[in-house]
Amino acid sequence: MSSDPWGRVDETGTVYVRTSDGEKVVGSWQAGSPEEALAYFERKYEGLVVEIGLLEKRVKTTDLSAKDAMTAIDHIRGQIDEHHAVGDLDALSKRLDALVTSVESRREERKAQKAKQTDEARHSKEALVAEAEELAQSEQWRAAGERLRALVDTWKGLPRLDRKSDDELWHRFSHARSAFSKRRKAHFAALDAQREVARQTKERLVAEAEALSGSTDWGPTAARYRELMAEWKAAGRAQREHEEDLWNRFRGAQDIFFAARSGVFAERDAEQSENLKLKEELAVEAEKLVPVTDLKAARAAFRSINERWEAIGHVPRDARPKVEGRMHAVERAIQEAEETEWRRTNPEARARAEGLTGQLQAAVDKLRTQIDAARAAGNNAKADKLSRELEGRQALLDQALKGLEEFGG
Repeated sequence: MSSDPWGRVDETGTVYVRTSDGEKVVGSWQAGSPEEALAYFERKYEGLVVEIGLLEKRVKTTDLSAKDAMTAIDHIRGQIDEHHAVGDLDALSKRLDALVTSVESRREERKAQKAKQTDEARHSKEALVAEAEELAQSEQWRAAGERLRALVDTWKGLPRLDRKSDDELWHRFSHARSAFSKRRKAHFAALDAQREVARQTKERLVAEAEALSGSTDWGPTAARYRELMAEWKAAGRAQREHEEDLWNRFRGAQDIFFAARSGVFAERDAEQSENLKLKEELAVEAEKLVPVTDLKAARAAFRSINERWEAIGHVPRDARPKVEGRMHAVERAIQEAEETEWRRTNPEARARAEGLTGQLQAAVDKLRTQIDAARAAGNNAKADKLSRELEGRQALLDQALKGLEEFGG
């Protein structure tokens, strides 16, 4: 008979293992010495030790599922319970018990983590829905459309919730996108209709401009071209593919007429050059009125200068913008002086300015109170939104206060 601390072999070749519950039969050995029998079943034990060690490492360092881990534990426990190895089987059972506890702990951690992820996904999707519903009312068609497409990509990257919640949120999200698309489609359909009306109007204007291009009735025709230009601007833009071609035809017809007229008026160039010289002298005289110190005198003087200006006649076309610009600058300065005087002496305008300032100040104070309340309640999102609104109201208030200063405080 042969033995070691954990097992023995009796004279019949039966192999036993010692456990806390007493000796258990491991098996029968007839092919060799008792020492070889013990060595064989000790190797079986070492195999179990290695197997448990590997499983412990997998549980600790990989994402092995709790179900697969428990299946592996049960398989090893079955081998231990069958007592087909010689060694400290009780120690192996305790290691398996500890491993079960670890697996259960990880199962709970994963469950809690999944619940947290689901909760975060719910909040994220609710935020996406809220933003989509707000964007659905936007008229920033390009920016809002791009943002809605980005929200869809974000949605696709989030985990699914339970079917009912996910379907309800997706329905709201999809409805908001559909509402925006419907409004955008209606907007561009109306825009297309307006552009078609503009195209038809401009076709008519082009036809008339081309018919007039050969006219030699210089004054009335030039006046009619100015009217046609005003109608052109009032018509709005046609479709992009038509607008440039229509404009080139319209402008080309005018150019033909005015080029012909310029040829006829070529002999007047000397007279116009003299007119330019006279108008430049008047511009110098007018510029001496600025800055305006005596409004009544400046107004009368400018009126006299302007009457002489109008009596002079045409100047060369390329010089006209500059010399007329000088006169317009003086005229604007006098007009601004008149407006300043009017605002300073107009009690109704002052009262309106004071009333507007008071309303804006009250609105600013109210917003600040609401922001403080939102911050105190922990509603930072609302506070931030109100803060942006406050910036706009404060800017209007600053502008109103600046205007009120023009009335003398």
